Order: sequence, then structure tokens, then C-alpha cells
Amino acid sequence: MTWNQIAACALISLTSWAQAHTVLEYPVATAGESYKATFKVGHGCGASPTRQIVVDIPAGVQGAKPMPKAGWRLEVTREALAKPYISHGRTITEDVTRISWTAKTNEDMLPNGHYDEFVLVGTLPGQAGMMYWPVQQMCEQGRMDWTEIPKAGQKWSDLKSPAAALELMPGAAAGAHNH
Repeated sequence: MTWNQIAACALISLTSWAQAHTVLEYPVATAGESYKATFKVGHGCGASPTRQIVVDIPAGVQGAKPMPKAGWRLEVTREALAKPYISHGRTITEDVTRISWTAKTNEDMLPNGHYDEFVLVGTLPGQAGMMYWPVQQMCEQGRMDWTEIPKAGQKWSDLKSPAAALELMPGAAAGAHNH
């Protein structure tokens, strides 16, 4: 990654954080490689604490696995794939499409005045370009759906409730195997 790309990432990250949206810690990654998606949650819904975070896995992301959080119950949704793929010599016919973390008790909820992160890993698609991760934030009272995706010619920053954005940079040569 060049210094210009790093500076752009930092600016995007700082701008996103200032707007208090649910965003990715690292908004740039290499296509076709493993990626640690860290979703930064910096507020609740008004004064209400966050009780659940739901991440929809974008098409093309393979083998998504969530990181458990103390005090939060994990739920992983899998669906059949229209086109199976091979991973480590096995044919994969279904994959993760949604991951949710739900606070086990009221004390485990994320208070509005606190910050936390929700993490998963997966392998990114091999095609460079923009990818969006819709996130739903359910609170004790209310919810925030960070699910808007910019239309052609529209800026991510112009959206009221944008999905977390990830720019995929061109990856290694086809056929390379990365973890």
C-alpha cells in the first residue's frame, strides 16, 4: 500500500468516525485475500444502548467466521450457494450470509456513551472495486440501519445511513492461495 493510499484510508476513517456511522476499521483491502472486518460502533440509538449488531455478508465473501464477544450470543446464518466453490480440497455448497451478536443481558448491552468493535474474518472476492457491508444496529429502544449503498454518481458521504464501505485493491496473480 502506498503512502497516498494510507493517507486516503486515514482520512476516510476519520471522516467516517466523525459522522458516527458504523464503519470498518480498515476501509481498504486486497481483493482475493483474507480480511479481518472490524466494525466500529461508537454510539447507540439516541440515548438507548445497543443490544444487537447484525452484519450481512456481501456476495463473494467466502468462509466468514465471527469473533466471539464475552456477554454476547453469536448467531450465524448459512445459505445454499448458487455456485459452489472449492476450499482446501472440499466443495463448499453453503456459506455464511449473516452474523449477529446479541447482548445476553441488559448489563452486557453497549451503552450509548461507550465504543466497541465487532469482528469477523473471511476471504474477499478476487475482483477489485467497492464492496458494501450492510449493518443493522438494534438498540433497547430503536434501531439504526446502516444499509444504504450509493447509486451511480452518488457519494458515500452523502448518504444518511451508509453501509460500511470497503475498497478492494487489485490482488495477487490468479491462482495464488492466501490466508
